[in-house]
Amino acid sequence: MPCRGATLPNRIGNNAELLPGAASRRAANACAALACSVSLPERFDVITGTAAEPAAVAVEAPAALHPTTAAASRVVDITSGPLQVRLAQCAADIDAAQALRYRIFYERLGARPLPGMEQQRRDSDAFDPICDHLLVLDHSRGSGLDAVVGTYRLIRRAAAARHGSFYSAAEYDIARLIAYPGEILELGRSCVDAGYRARPVMQLLWSGIAAYVSHYDIAVMFGCASLPGTDPDALAVPLSYLYHHHLAPPALRARALPERYVDMRRREIGAIDPVRTLAALPPLIKGYLRLGGFVGDGAVIDEQFNTTDVCIVVKTDLVAEKYSRHYERQSKETWAA
Repeated sequence: MPCRGATLPNRIGNNAELLPGAASRRAANACAALACSVSLPERFDVITGTAAEPAAVAVEAPAALHPTTAAASRVVDITSGPLQVRLAQCAADIDAAQALRYRIFYERLGARPLPGMEQQRRDSDAFDPICDHLLVLDHSRGSGLDAVVGTYRLIRRAAAARHGSFYSAAEYDIARLIAYPGEILELGRSCVDAGYRARPVMQLLWSGIAAYVSHYDIAVMFGCASLPGTDPDALAVPLSYLYHHHLAPPALRARALPERYVDMRRREIGAIDPVRTLAALPPLIKGYLRLGGFVGDGAVIDEQFNTTDVCIVVKTDLVAEKYSRHYERQSKETWAA
């Protein structure tokens, strides 16, 4: 996709205290197994992983790019055949991501567009100019808007500081997450073209997130994950299960804002079959839980998208520890066979 002389805000530096880089790299590598096993819906949030098949990684950015954009492009740039996952490098890239989001969220899934969106056929908001946009491109479709077939929006601490808040702050009190002594990453506004929901595209998105997590030494990832529908009573079992079995520890526990708070405790713990309920959860929420993810206190109704949101939190060092044990056990079983 051509990016003619456009420049974006500097997204590279921030002064947050970081956790050791090795922990984040181990966490990124540990997500490989999960990337191979989870099938993603068209709209999804808060995921991370890596590709299961070898892919060529480009380390040099085009010389014509603005220096800050060139540096950002080296953070994530992975190819597999005609597919490429990288960060947006110019305004045209972001426009293509917004066009894809509109097609999926509003035209296909029936979200309610805000004033002005229908004319522009773009899903956009005030966060778009200050965040990183992860893109999957199919170069066999040319270099126009149609080339972008998947996207993800990434907001780190420095970008949120420039804007004044994280996106999730409109639904949740995230003060405890902001106070966490490490780099944090909010993920969201994610979608994949309906014709590209097969595993290779999903693995590329997971690979891009994993590279980003490793590069910036991300300690905590968070964002909103959705259950379909806006009737909390119809969602009583999954909401109660998530609260009773996966509530975040106090230091990482976001809480729905008072005016939007929906109590998740709609069934007693003894009235829930945890095995059946877990199996019935949306695939990505199950994926988050496999990563050791937690949920915040309280759900939020999102009328615009016709969903009920929960706040997901994933601590990357727990991911590394969980999957290090998993692979160590696999190795022992292999040698014992």
